[in-house]
Amino acid sequence: MMNLPRRFLGLPAPAKLNLFLHVVGRRDDGYHELQSVFVPVDLCDTLDFVWRDDGQIVRGGDLTGPEDGDLAVRAARALQATLPGDARPGVEIRVEKRIPVGAGLGGGSSDAATTLIALNRLWGLGRSRDELAALALGLGADVPFFLGRGAAFVEGIGERCVPVAAPEAAYVIVFPGIPVATAGVFSDPKLTRDHKRTTMPGFSAALSDPAAGLFGSNDLEAVVRRSVPPVDAALQALERHGPARMSGSGSACFGVFRSLDAAQRVAGSLRDAVPPGQRWSVWAVPGLPEFALADW
Repeated sequence: MMNLPRRFLGLPAPAKLNLFLHVVGRRDDGYHELQSVFVPVDLCDTLDFVWRDDGQIVRGGDLTGPEDGDLAVRAARALQATLPGDARPGVEIRVEKRIPVGAGLGGGSSDAATTLIALNRLWGLGRSRDELAALALGLGADVPFFLGRGAAFVEGIGERCVPVAAPEAAYVIVFPGIPVATAGVFSDPKLTRDHKRTTMPGFSAALSDPAAGLFGSNDLEAVVRRSVPPVDAALQALERHGPARMSGSGSACFGVFRSLDAAQRVAGSLRDAVPPGQRWSVWAVPGLPEFALADW
């Protein structure tokens, strides 16, 4: 019998940023057609996986909320469901959250991808990344991205990912302490849904120099700035230091900098200037050239 590991501890699940996010259409099923570039950054949840012989999938740690809404648990159940019915292995999953929920940073999707990667090895399944990605799409449109190698040009509802070379850069991320519901943003009647399609050569030159500004726009940003004042305040604070943008459907916002030192200086000044009555989380982080688990 194969000598399988009994646990994997401290596996990272990194956040992503949308360098731009264009809404280029709406499908008959109600989903929106998007174009974006996703880049992974060094702001990570940390996951532990411990084998269980009883076939149960259990969530450990101090997380709150229903297990059915936990993407890591859902990913484990989806992968387990593909196995023969007899003597299915189980797992206890513990997640240490650093990526805020409802921030547009992909934390839940990243947790799901790390779970699929870890359990593929813990349970000795030998599935390819393409097989895992096909399963991942049923969990969420962003999950396949986190099964890739790194930065990607993303189309469709988020499921079509083509690797790109992202610039070496550092980022200041501000979470203004309030989550944003994605469904509400996409259903807003004022949302622009006809952005002209972008080609990869069209943004490659702009992305090659992080000091040259941010390419394109985030078409969801105007909707959120109008309806969620803390997001507008965070963007105004970042814009005093250079170009800034909201990530995904919010509420996290970011600015791009040439070096981590520069980003850390700006992050420090923002922590000292949080508006009264608001609770911001501010990070200075480097971009990741590739995912730590890319070769697992």
